[in-house]
Amino acid sequence: MQLVSGKIREKTIKITKNLGVITMNYIGSKKKLLPFLDKCIYEITQNDTFVLMDLFAGTGAVGQHFKQKGHAIIANDLQYYSYVLNKNYIENSQVLHFEGLFSEISELQSMEKAQRAGYVCHYLNQIEGKEGFIYQNYCSGGTANQDYQRQYFSDENGKKVDAIRQKIATWKENKLIKASEYYFLLASLLEGIDKVANTASVYGAFLKHLKKSAQKTFEMKPAYFEYSQQKQQVFNQNIEDIIQKVQGEVLYLDPPYNHRQYAPNYHLLETIAKYDAPILKGKTGLRDYSQQISKFAQKKAVVAAFEHLIQHTKAKFVFLSYNNEGLLKPEEIKKIMCQRGEYGVFEQTYARFKADKDENRSHKADSVNEYLHYLTIKDSPK
Repeated sequence: MQLVSGKIREKTIKITKNLGVITMNYIGSKKKLLPFLDKCIYEITQNDTFVLMDLFAGTGAVGQHFKQKGHAIIANDLQYYSYVLNKNYIENSQVLHFEGLFSEISELQSMEKAQRAGYVCHYLNQIEGKEGFIYQNYCSGGTANQDYQRQYFSDENGKKVDAIRQKIATWKENKLIKASEYYFLLASLLEGIDKVANTASVYGAFLKHLKKSAQKTFEMKPAYFEYSQQKQQVFNQNIEDIIQKVQGEVLYLDPPYNHRQYAPNYHLLETIAKYDAPILKGKTGLRDYSQQISKFAQKKAVVAAFEHLIQHTKAKFVFLSYNNEGLLKPEEIKKIMCQRGEYGVFEQTYARFKADKDENRSHKADSVNEYLHYLTIKDSPK
């Protein structure tokens, strides 16, 4: 692979399909770009034993990939649903025993440990639905007489989510499941319910009529994870608050590229994950996300936010995924990164994420140029 320092690399790398990483459909997911990231990162670091810090983790595609390759991962994201997913995908690394549920699910006692997680999901699939918070606020039956009628899920699936979520909460409150088991079950719920959501892809809006996939009965399947002997860590904090606290050789950054905030686009997953009965607002039932606004999605704040991360990281190598439509300009990225060492960039063209087929989208191009900016740090953090 040819390296370029200070200029854009014109030649692209062919992408092959990666089948090992499990993630839901997600804005900005790097699942399709994993071979590209893999090749670039290993070539620059010349090391296959580094600790990778993925501090805008999203659904954990990058962290999962490098965990599978034997690395220790430090993952972080400000969204709680992301934290839940990564507590399972990244931090869970050993077989889950579910011994605390023997009194409630007697069949578990005679099973091999590796089979128990799947059976607990099967058990939860069988419980009777309840007209809880999700049904009452996000399904047509529950909102029929309210100011806003919503249809994010079918009535059946909404009731099923409520029943399963309440059962998981009860098990946790009664200390029948460990933290690792709790996050596994929540991740399995989030991963499964997303497949039957009545949306174009994100939760910024719902469809007027139930689409075919949303008419299917939700089935909770195990959100599997890779076993690992490495210590894996997952955080749910603002990246600016932990950049100096975490330490690994490689810092991978995949921040929001534009003004689009993740919180309103995935607000319903946040509510299912927290199940905190928030005050809802407007037609789409948004929860308050004022404490989850990213500076990287604000034009006036993004430059200072990026500079703060680069100046304070303890990593030896920094890799920034960014595309040609981002708020940060290439020259701004280069200038900030060059302050701490040797800078370079790779380029890859790939198909755009599309949440719908609306021809009136503000961006009409079918592909975008993804840049992987990199920095080899030569000095100490501030």
